[in-house]
Amino acid sequence: MKNLSIIFLLISSLMSFGQAEDAAYDEAMDNFLIHFNEQQFDSIHDMFAESMKKAIPLAMLKMQMEGFYQMAGVIKDFSLLKDVEGGKVFKVDHEKNSWEYRIVLNTDNEIIGLRPQPYISPDVKIIERNTTKMILPFKEEWYVYWGGTEVAKNYHVAYENQKYAYDIMMIKEGSSLNGDPKNNESYYVFGKEVIAPCDAKVVQVIKGVHDNIPGELNPAQLTGNTVVLETDIKEYILFAHLKQGTITVEEGQMVKQGELLGKCGNSGNSTEPHLHLSLQNQKDMFGSTGGKLFFDKIYVNGLIKEDYLPEQGDKIKNTEN
Repeated sequence: MKNLSIIFLLISSLMSFGQAEDAAYDEAMDNFLIHFNEQQFDSIHDMFAESMKKAIPLAMLKMQMEGFYQMAGVIKDFSLLKDVEGGKVFKVDHEKNSWEYRIVLNTDNEIIGLRPQPYISPDVKIIERNTTKMILPFKEEWYVYWGGTEVAKNYHVAYENQKYAYDIMMIKEGSSLNGDPKNNESYYVFGKEVIAPCDAKVVQVIKGVHDNIPGELNPAQLTGNTVVLETDIKEYILFAHLKQGTITVEEGQMVKQGELLGKCGNSGNSTEPHLHLSLQNQKDMFGSTGGKLFFDKIYVNGLIKEDYLPEQGDKIKNTEN
């Protein structure tokens, strides 16, 4: 899954200038809430200092904000978390998830820095790794494109909410496809079954997201068609980018190991068909912390491995199908 970038910008060269008063920050957040909820993104742009307007032109802001609005929903409330050098950090509760906004104002009460990032609750227990025994969530042999505990082998490691996630596809004769690269059907993994790796409860389902033309992205619907499972000890497994119209389960449903969840697709923030698979400590990916996902007994490059964490380049398959 490609990392989401919205407004991640701070004008560091201006941090040494005089700071706005506390009341100005409250007013700025009040105005931001109103404009955001009304989708008046041009009014948000008007709140920027000239340096910000040059760095983020109106057209760029609108595109980013439209995607953010779809992903997070309207703002319900906000509260001050802490003062930081040059500005303040607010907890902002959106309709769908919570975010931290770092905001910096100049002495004219104009925005010179704005950085939203997922809010990570200190009350949610971190999961280092799964203890529930898992099979691979697919049949046949698949290929680990991104996986492991090092950034060099797995770029997800750099992002708290996707840490240790996998991107998995199918490879034959060194290629993931045979045919037109702009056609999803050309990719070996497209439409392959995705199954439950363990007995679990379905706690989140996202449907109705179109499959991208390969090479294109849909950052507004980041995970695309999605299923999240919850084990009986509150481990959460996320399956992203599933094929439109193939999800067979509903929220609240109990599933057995090996039961069909859906089919591999290319929906959401995905450039080609693959399965994004991750273990996390809560059902909502935003604000979660990723954990290491081990599999009980699988084939790895033709050899049986037990309690194994796949790495980039591994060809993996269940010992039984």
